[in-house]
Amino acid sequence: MVDDDANIRAVLADIIGDEGHTVLEAENGAEALEMASTHAPSLIFLDMRMPVMDGWQFARAYRESPGPHAPIVVMTAAHNARQWCDEVKGDDCLSKPFELVRVLDTIQRFVD
Repeated sequence: MVDDDANIRAVLADIIGDEGHTVLEAENGAEALEMASTHAPSLIFLDMRMPVMDGWQFARAYRESPGPHAPIVVMTAAHNARQWCDEVKGDDCLSKPFELVRVLDTIQRFVD
């Protein structure tokens, strides 16, 4: 879970954790990249606008790192969420605010 909004991370981590999944949280792309180098994620929920390293920079650096690579689901409040998802070759996108059932459906599709 890569998002600079601690509240979004906390809510999603609780819900996803309640479904039996382990959730690692990063507040920017640099932290997420470091975590991904030591923990192989199954799925990445990625915000795009973050300090330090944004979603575009993270996606590029992550894909350039040795694989395998997890699917990336772009999460953004931007009106052009699909465009941003396409720019980073994301596997799916969730527009904020999103319905929690959509988050769980996305996890089921990519992980379960």
